[in-house]
Amino acid sequence: MSLGTNIKVTVFGQSHSPAMGAVAEGLPAGGKVDTERLERFMERRAPGRNRFSTQRAEADKVKIISGINGEGVLCGAPLSVIIENTDQRSGDYKNIADVPRPGHADYAAYVKYGGNNDIRGGGQFSGRLTAPLCAVGGICIQLLEERGVYIGAHIAAVHGVKDALFDAVNPNAHLFNEIAEKDFPVIDDERGELMKKEIDKARTELNSVGGIIECEIAGMPAGLGGPLFEGIEGEMSKALFGIPAVKGVEFGAGFSAAEMLGSENNDIFYYEGDKVKTATNNHGGILGGISSGMPVIFRVAVKPTPSIGKTQKSVSLSKKENAELNITGRHDPCVVQRAVPVVEAVAAIVTLDLIMERCK
Repeated sequence: MSLGTNIKVTVFGQSHSPAMGAVAEGLPAGGKVDTERLERFMERRAPGRNRFSTQRAEADKVKIISGINGEGVLCGAPLSVIIENTDQRSGDYKNIADVPRPGHADYAAYVKYGGNNDIRGGGQFSGRLTAPLCAVGGICIQLLEERGVYIGAHIAAVHGVKDALFDAVNPNAHLFNEIAEKDFPVIDDERGELMKKEIDKARTELNSVGGIIECEIAGMPAGLGGPLFEGIEGEMSKALFGIPAVKGVEFGAGFSAAEMLGSENNDIFYYEGDKVKTATNNHGGILGGISSGMPVIFRVAVKPTPSIGKTQKSVSLSKKENAELNITGRHDPCVVQRAVPVVEAVAAIVTLDLIMERCK
């Protein structure tokens, strides 16, 4: 489970293993790691913060095992981090060992691994594995800001209730910080309250909802990436689809561009001083797979949490017959809010990886 070329990140562990972790090779030596800031970043993804997330009580404290010197500075050695799992309830998964959960990886993993897959909490397919990913990505965010690159994300929609969108031409890094400090990361708090009602409604009905996350990268240098299979869209999408529950990615105008005329979709170039910019940003900051110097902006679609309280139809793998399934345990009625920092972390890893290409 590895990601990246110039910065290679390998994630390991399972939802109910003693610990999870990640190893990041290629991080630039000399960067200062603010561990207190990293802890605050991790708290945004951690479970049990409010009624809209699973009540599994995990602190998600990051232990840096290697990669920094005695002064907290990256020393050039591979960075390795671990996060202990402390609140597993493996007994909650006994009844699903033979009956795969609809919407989960259970059946596909059963076939691939010959029935030896770890069913507890979803094993290596669990959203828990995004915790070490956030640990590395949180450090990459700090390193990017040293280079004038800022990343922010928010909940753009939950079950059809839409938030305001980022300014795709003139990003506001202060707004990124304001959203990050919120318990429910939206731009428009009134719209956020409506989203919460949708989540509450699904939760009381033993159901779940999905949504959309928008992410913007401000200060992305022009000229990164490459044509065809080396394009930023491909590199970023591959990483984003590694986040459990992500089912779609679009850049700039995205799918709505298919409904435009060329004269509407084209972003007009102009000079601002000695810098080339575009008046609009339907291209999402990427042309021909290469960064244009405009903000990179994209949205990801997040599916509803597949673990729901309703009785569902499935199959018994041992009996080879149809069966019904009742899922117990602690699950998010909506994973979108906790996925916001994960999207930021993944975007940071890919962006720093692209920037380090120039440092070879």
